[in-house]
Amino acid sequence: MIAIERYFVIPFSDPEISLNEILAFATDSHQRMIANNTGGAFTANIAATATVIATLGTCSADDITKLGLRKAAKQAKDTFRGTLPAAIHKIHAKVLAQYGDPSPQLTQCFPAGRSIWQSEVDDKIDDRLQALINALSPLVITMGSSATMDTTALLTAWTALYNASESSTAAKSFTQAEKKAARDALDRQLSLNVLAVAIKFIGQPEKAAVYFQQHLIEDHPAAPPVP
Repeated sequence: MIAIERYFVIPFSDPEISLNEILAFATDSHQRMIANNTGGAFTANIAATATVIATLGTCSADDITKLGLRKAAKQAKDTFRGTLPAAIHKIHAKVLAQYGDPSPQLTQCFPAGRSIWQSEVDDKIDDRLQALINALSPLVITMGSSATMDTTALLTAWTALYNASESSTAAKSFTQAEKKAARDALDRQLSLNVLAVAIKFIGQPEKAAVYFQQHLIEDHPAAPPVP
């Protein structure tokens, strides 16, 4: 069998994995976790990954790398926006099931209805999520805390994704120690992501390919010379 201690190793710390390779893998798997966030199981991982990717991008001295990360961060944010209406629909359904429509509670939680979550500008999403949390909080006694917790998780993930997308590169020099710490943090977070997916789909190894493209961090043999 596989040695149990291997599950405690951070595989992404392999010195053979270059910065560009780990960033390509990280941004790709980040998108996949957002697009396949079954039941919100990976929302915390999505937020944490956005933060460590942005930090490593800030520490990088390579302008090309920075540009690629900015594009990846924007794409991750847009992907999350695409999944947000469905996530909000589930929260709306919980309130509807508890109080019915029309009801003061449903109006309090969704004063502009559900369609606004598709058309609202990015700058206002955090305000709307916070307002929803504020409206749900007094209802915990009667409907439980799941809707509030789900909305809080969405706000946490959105804040990280939005900040990663919007923040400009810091105008400072980073020490080698800071750069290494940023890379180590990403390596560790990616390992936590793998474990989170494995826990969710234990006994289903085929799910690994849905979330992680291992070939992005593996060296490929050079193409043979053309005769």
